[in-house]
Amino acid sequence: MLPLQGVKVLEIGQNLAGPYASEILAMLGAEVVKVERPEGDDARGWGPPFHAGIACSFHAVNRNKRSIALDLKDKAAQAWLREFLRGQDIFIQNMRPGSLEGFGLGAEAVRALNPRLIYCSLHAFGAKGPMALKPGYEPIVQAFAGMFSVNGLAEAPPARVGMQVLDLGTGVWAALGCLAALQRRHQTGEGCTVDTSLFETGLGWMAQHVAGFNESRRQPPRHRTGNPKLIVFQAFDTADGEIVVAAANDRLFAKFAAVLGHPEWGSDPRFRTNADRIAHREILLPLLEAEMRRRGSEAWSEALEAAGIPCSPIHDLAAVVAHPQTAALGIMQPMPGYGLEGVGLPVSFDGERPPVRQGAPALGEANAALGAPLPKGR
Repeated sequence: MLPLQGVKVLEIGQNLAGPYASEILAMLGAEVVKVERPEGDDARGWGPPFHAGIACSFHAVNRNKRSIALDLKDKAAQAWLREFLRGQDIFIQNMRPGSLEGFGLGAEAVRALNPRLIYCSLHAFGAKGPMALKPGYEPIVQAFAGMFSVNGLAEAPPARVGMQVLDLGTGVWAALGCLAALQRRHQTGEGCTVDTSLFETGLGWMAQHVAGFNESRRQPPRHRTGNPKLIVFQAFDTADGEIVVAAANDRLFAKFAAVLGHPEWGSDPRFRTNADRIAHREILLPLLEAEMRRRGSEAWSEALEAAGIPCSPIHDLAAVVAHPQTAALGIMQPMPGYGLEGVGLPVSFDGERPPVRQGAPALGEANAALGAPLPKGR
């Protein structure tokens, strides 16, 4: 039995954040119905690549759901949705700010119909404040939240984080908020309104940088692979590639120095503590870089691992997908009906990972089964 078996979820989501939140709940066993515009979620077309005519990124965040196509401007569709929501446990939406209120589907109106409902909204900049009604996408909010300013090469322009860390991270926070609200409902019998946003997620990811800035009032420096607060914690060029080394405390640094053939560095007053190493970064890093170039990546990996020093080559996706560790985890799961494989839920219960029970739904495939009105022209 999956943890959320029997929990009913309605999603009016688009793109990534809202759909990912409901997919997490679906992977945990919830019954998720996804409401799409008559032409479908825009993310269906976010390709190439496409699989079976649907963007692969859409497949990745819409598994284990059923789809209904509704024209929310249609009064009959609005009435049907309000009635359907009476029987739901969770409502997840990340539509344009204020749009659902105009259809009688805002939090206050819907929770009046179903006081036990958990109404979860994912915003761009937050549920309140001067920017509450402002729309935003991943790169916009990454820039606004200061994430660009700490990412990239020191000598190059600021850069965005390459993954959709705000969309997917906000989806995780939304799912976590819904689960906490479910637990509270078990105690009180009442639902609640859950709000999160890409901006709040960005601030959460930036918490360490913000804490340091509030103390020093200095902008953190950017490093290609390093960390402004830790040495050694970065990639090094080797004789035939690159390897990331994380000798993240004084004991590991002393071991690293010994592997490099310079055990004296571990007791050198310039390098003995992390604070010392940070203060003498411009002296230490060239010394480390020169030693790392003397041998190849495989030789260094063997030596570092033998000494108990965390390290890794820089993998491309082909290497990640083919790695025995990926296979051992069983996290790559087929999407039934599509012959496509994707990443499963990153959590297991009693050693078992929740399965992908079905692939992404065809647009409107559940309208008839659920009695939802078809959009005009369909």
